[in-house]
Amino acid sequence: MTIKRASIDFGGQMLTLETGHIARQADGAVLVHYGETIVIATAVSEREPKEKLDFFPLTVNYQEMTYAAGRFPGGFIKREGRPSDREILISRFIDRPIRPLFPKGYQCETQIIATVLSADQENEPDILGIIGASAALTLSDIPFNGPLAGVRVGKLNGKFVINPTHSQIENSELDIIVAGTKDAILMVEGEANMLKEEEVLDAIIFGHEAMQKIIDLQLELKEKYGKPKRIFVEPQIDPNLKEKATPLLEKVIKKLFSIPVKRERRIKKRELFNKVLEDLEVEDEDQIKDIKELYEEIERKVIRDMVINEGKRIDGRMPDEIRPISCSVGLLPRTHGSSLFTRGETQVLAVTTFGTSEDEQKIDTIEGEHYKNFMVHYNFPPYSTGEVSPLRAPSRREIGHGALAERALKKVMPSSDDFPYTVRVVSEVFESNGSSSMATVCGGSLSLMDAGVPIKKAVAGIAMGLIMEGDKSVILSDIVGDEDHAGDMDFKVAGTDEGVTALQMDIKVAGIKREIMQKALEQARKGRLYILKEMSKALAEPRKELSKHAPRIKFIQINPDKIRDIIGPFGKTIKSIIEQTGVKIDIEENGLIKLSSVDANKMDMAIAMIKKITQEAEIGQIYMGKVKKVVDFGAFVEIFPGTEGLVHISQLSDHRVRNVRDIVKEGDDILVKVIEIDEQGKIRLSRKAALKDNNKKHSQK
Repeated sequence: MTIKRASIDFGGQMLTLETGHIARQADGAVLVHYGETIVIATAVSEREPKEKLDFFPLTVNYQEMTYAAGRFPGGFIKREGRPSDREILISRFIDRPIRPLFPKGYQCETQIIATVLSADQENEPDILGIIGASAALTLSDIPFNGPLAGVRVGKLNGKFVINPTHSQIENSELDIIVAGTKDAILMVEGEANMLKEEEVLDAIIFGHEAMQKIIDLQLELKEKYGKPKRIFVEPQIDPNLKEKATPLLEKVIKKLFSIPVKRERRIKKRELFNKVLEDLEVEDEDQIKDIKELYEEIERKVIRDMVINEGKRIDGRMPDEIRPISCSVGLLPRTHGSSLFTRGETQVLAVTTFGTSEDEQKIDTIEGEHYKNFMVHYNFPPYSTGEVSPLRAPSRREIGHGALAERALKKVMPSSDDFPYTVRVVSEVFESNGSSSMATVCGGSLSLMDAGVPIKKAVAGIAMGLIMEGDKSVILSDIVGDEDHAGDMDFKVAGTDEGVTALQMDIKVAGIKREIMQKALEQARKGRLYILKEMSKALAEPRKELSKHAPRIKFIQINPDKIRDIIGPFGKTIKSIIEQTGVKIDIEENGLIKLSSVDANKMDMAIAMIKKITQEAEIGQIYMGKVKKVVDFGAFVEIFPGTEGLVHISQLSDHRVRNVRDIVKEGDDILVKVIEIDEQGKIRLSRKAALKDNNKKHSQK
């Protein structure tokens, strides 16, 4: 068993790829080392294609093992369970740039598994998953048009940084992942602090240039240790069937694209397609599959020809034209904030809900536990595209789109010190024909403002497309579904009127120049500004008041020594307050008490009860106290529960007192004034001073 290894200095640390000694039953397996973070990536592909499929059966699984960081999994069952949202998102990061590099028509079931074996808490393992997956495929016998690489780009102190550490990312103006091959950028995903488009573009190019060393490293390993690739011949459609079907399909497709409404076009498509099958007298399933593939091929060609040669889009718009937009807010009377955003045939209802610290989401990762107080959840029901399918747990697509919208919006959220709420935005996609994720950004922004969240700026999002044929190219604003399917790029950009907050790009062709990407970003900026203007017609700024149904949060700072008094024996006191008022109470170790309630009166009641328990004597203040004990030299008086002071015999009256019981007896209620609190906290009281001050007050009236 020989270990085959290659290393380079990358971003100030050694990046090492190893193969040949681990997971040898896989078609390809590579260990990726970076710092003390280690990821193993494996690739396995079946030898025979799956029949009757119209898609490439690729599965990518990224998994983080808690032992990698020397930790136990959280929860009752002490083993890893279903993938976390983070694992699903990273699986998507790996899948998206790799999938287009398999040859067309390859239908052997293929699985990539990337497992984090060691995590040093500084070097992020997600990038190693992309690199490892590419290296495993490149060294295997699986047909693959790679290699590719991935890098993370940050910006610190005005300079771009490759693969910033975990601690550096927290202070970075930018956090994007760039994946690509030797010649092309394939994927971009990330967020920015309202940076200008030019800065974002510079970061993307910087990342692509930096990854070339990693691609060369994989090519070096392949040349030395790579397996010969399997022979794969792209399946061809029967030439006779193609010749007969092509003119009929072209006629159908051109007729369909005169129908601008997606639902009507889909219904007509089914009718006309079945007519083509009848005319061709086709019943064999393989032939029907071939005609479906031919239909998609011709449809793509027709759409592209319309855009490039005729300057026409499916719905008749100009390349930079945005579909009609309508916005409304405050639709749902009992929610804390709501909005309905409609752009063409894409429609999203966004709902904002406020909670307290108890509602924060606990995240348990290999980096440890942390809490999340802002979340965006995206739901994509089947009726949004006029389809029928079972309702299941959130799909990878739903998790990915929700995460993209969350990145876009969180950049404008106020700090928890300024706005101490846990905030959840839910996006319900009612209709979908082009970028419901960007509609979620727009609707989510309006919903937050309707709820009264003091966001820094309104945020909008737009999906851009690209059609390239030879030296001709057309950039499309606000693409619809068919344009996305037939185009060469899906570029989603979200931001404010100041700059970009999030972006996601998938490019399907090589050789997109900087000038084209620059033009796409500028066209997206203009489109975003137009959308923001339309949104402002519904609501231009956050509401000044929260919904009457939203919880109110107030803070009280007490002496930490008083915490035990509020809690009481076995929690009896605090339980009693909660039962009587219904107010949520959260006590921190430093004595900060956070209260939340939708009922202002109940909130005031709870505050009064807490203050009564935790109040402390103040010098100069007058209290109505109860005599608890009489002694020869004075009386001990309780001024509030748990707090007593001594009224010395000389302070009982303005005349000389021979016997304390001549003035007071146990159980009497008397006015007293605090005249001293010594270093030990002992309180000296005066009945004489209290009466004098009280008489003076009455005489002034």
